[in-house]
Amino acid sequence: MSRLLVDTHALLWWLTDDAALSPAAREAVAAPATEPLVSAASVWEIAIKRSLGKLTAPDDLPERIVDGGFSWLPVSPAHAWQVRDLPPHHRDPFDRLLVAQALTERLPVVTADARFAEYGVDVRW
Repeated sequence: MSRLLVDTHALLWWLTDDAALSPAAREAVAAPATEPLVSAASVWEIAIKRSLGKLTAPDDLPERIVDGGFSWLPVSPAHAWQVRDLPPHHRDPFDRLLVAQALTERLPVVTADARFAEYGVDVRW
């Protein structure tokens, strides 16, 4: 089974069946041989943006993520420390942490954000 990290926006689009999620990304997440992962950082990002009124998310979001077939990728000290070596291609701290997780764990990422590839991350879109 191959693991695949799902970026925050791709996760939200998956959960809402939004057409913004590309067909290739949808296939990658749904593939039977894939274990799609959601970073704890993504839930943190959604919680912050929801509290600021920048997006809506259900109260039971963590349960919906698990019910949607996703597994969790905790943020480890190694992930956080990896951020120190990243060039400044991206200013968003959540995306930088996802990049660090992808590089540390050698995971492809489902994202529409082309800047992930600038770090050498395998992007699936």
